Amino acid sequence: MCGFSGFVGNGNRDDIMAMTSALTHRGPDGEGFFINQDIPIFLGHRRLAILDIERGQQPMWDAEKTICVVFNGEIYNHQELRLELEHKGHTFRSHHSDTEVLVYGYKEWKDELPLKLNGMFAFAVYDIPNNRVFLARDRFGEKPLYYTTQNNFFGFASELQALTHHSRFEKEINVKSLQKFFGYGFLPAPNALYRDCFKLPGGCHLSYDIKSGKFQLAQYWRFLIEQNKDIESKSEKELIEELRHLLSQSVQRRLISDVPLGVFLSGGIDSSTILGLLGERVSKNKIKSFTIGFTEASFDESAYAEKVATLFGSDHHQKILDMETSRLLIPDILSRLGEPLGDPSILPTYLVSRFAREHVKVALSGDGGDELFAGYDPFQTLKLAQFYQKIMPRKLHKTVRRLVDFIPISFKNMSLDFKIRRGVTGLSYPQNLWNPVWLSALEPDLFRDLFYEPLHPEEIYSEALNLWEASQSSNLFDKTLEFYTNLYLQDNILTKVDRASMMVSLESRAIFLDNDLVEFCRNLPIHFKYRNGERKYLLKKVAATFLPSDILNRRKKGFGVPLAKWLREVPKSPPLHPVLGINISNIARYWDEHRHGLKDHRLFLWAWLSLQYAIHPKSIDKF
Repeated sequence: MCGFSGFVGNGNRDDIMAMTSALTHRGPDGEGFFINQDIPIFLGHRRLAILDIERGQQPMWDAEKTICVVFNGEIYNHQELRLELEHKGHTFRSHHSDTEVLVYGYKEWKDELPLKLNGMFAFAVYDIPNNRVFLARDRFGEKPLYYTTQNNFFGFASELQALTHHSRFEKEINVKSLQKFFGYGFLPAPNALYRDCFKLPGGCHLSYDIKSGKFQLAQYWRFLIEQNKDIESKSEKELIEELRHLLSQSVQRRLISDVPLGVFLSGGIDSSTILGLLGERVSKNKIKSFTIGFTEASFDESAYAEKVATLFGSDHHQKILDMETSRLLIPDILSRLGEPLGDPSILPTYLVSRFAREHVKVALSGDGGDELFAGYDPFQTLKLAQFYQKIMPRKLHKTVRRLVDFIPISFKNMSLDFKIRRGVTGLSYPQNLWNPVWLSALEPDLFRDLFYEPLHPEEIYSEALNLWEASQSSNLFDKTLEFYTNLYLQDNILTKVDRASMMVSLESRAIFLDNDLVEFCRNLPIHFKYRNGERKYLLKKVAATFLPSDILNRRKKGFGVPLAKWLREVPKSPPLHPVLGINISNIARYWDEHRHGLKDHRLFLWAWLSLQYAIHPKSIDKF
């Protein structure tokens, strides 16, 4: 796990040094550079040493000095690929570096290389014979990669703030990106905060021609639910056995490491299943598990985590944190993200990552389980939502919403009043917009007042609508799964986990995103994911072979914080620094309504706070 940066064109040695230095937290174990001022091309790398510690330095070259790679991530099938490449005549100098597999893999397969990889990755290749730079990102975008075409230079980096350290980079806000940020609660790729700056979407690669200055972007993979006759012909027992094998195989692949590793443990289905399968491969007391608990009961899951840790005999580490202490970390966390993120669970994710980093360098996580197996709350409401929309005349929707506003606002985690308000808001829009509106920081009808202009939902949610139309399934549940997996997982969940873990130089590995496991899940019929109100149906059948019923059937909490309550009091003076294209007077009104208990604007105000720290990190009162 590392961070890298680079550029072609205008710039100098100071620029690449500054860009790479901004990524030190991603790679505290060393740095490396390649500079050719005649081209001109500049590459920089910061290393977090996990594999082949002695010989894994980057930038890494082939023996002929024609192919150069900088890389962030882990390739879990690198040993198999190494054998295949050796049979094709390539000679390796390292013992087991996955970076060197990319070097010779690119040399052998060129643009087809990403399709060969099972792992999380972002990398850049300097291809001297073809005079080009080749960028690629893993299927789900676990590892970040930004690029820019500003001011006669083509720049790229693992994080946005590294690009901003180039002397010719201009921090001009992209208003369209802001609109999408408030619409989704996150920035969907390829949108980025600044003008002429983009995220390379997951499952894509980009080729930049150094001579012409032109680039081509191509998608090599996308999550798409498809029917599969082989899976449909199998019995439930056979599918349970196959899923268990695939999960166990994914765990085994993610144990490759030359440094200590552990597991994030919430006590929920996903992380408990991982610990159970891990216990079959690692002896008891050698598995380190990590849990963050909270003093406020509706947000605390530590008792469940402790029970699971005891069941499997892990070396369990638990820390109970006072919310008052926790929230004091928010300014530092938000100001280091580089761009806004509307998910307040970045805080507990950071806290558990920091806690784990005191003991290990690598942690296994259950990210992706909710998306692949229909684990989120909206899946339980889809049929009710269809019924509501069918019987409720559109002209009465506003009346229903006014009635819902009389429900008292609760501070509890995922409270009923919060779910009802979000639910009826989404149902005021067409079915293909339910999912993004349910997540949104601001619903589309309110954009007119915030951005001085009416905005059509089709513009704000173009990514979600394109996914909806591209789906090969007519099933509402399948379409919802595709939304969460292609958009929410990539640009919210995985972004959050990457930033939070890398702030403390910890590598996080997602068990559920293994290529073979994902292939199984995307072909698995929906009734094995959601059945008669039960989420994660088949996964629970696997987990039932080693987990007690109170863990299997407990209510899902999520990884939350008492945001609505906090924002009544902090920050002391709501930040109202001007932002291009936004009506600040309306922001002040939202703060006032929330603090007087008239409205629950928690998601919007958090998104606004995150944006303010991204743009003005040193100009806001302490939280």
